[in-house]
Amino acid sequence: MTNLEKFNAIFTEVFGVTPQQLGDNYSKDTVSEWDSVHQLNIISLLEETFDLMLDPEDIMACTSYNAGKEILIKNGIEL
Repeated sequence: MTNLEKFNAIFTEVFGVTPQQLGDNYSKDTVSEWDSVHQLNIISLLEETFDLMLDPEDIMACTSYNAGKEILIKNGIEL
């Protein structure tokens, strides 16, 4: 499984969507289910899956699918 597939699997698990539903417009502003609990679940799974410890700024910035990808890239994870 590629890192991008792992990343997508996190979002599909947390939100119960298909990978095809993910993309540039998938964010807390466009997804009514996106709340603080979902955001913390994403963070927890990102840290567990990619063996990371995200800093508070990254945790607060993870408010969209694209932001999550940018955070992983910033932390040296190739997607």
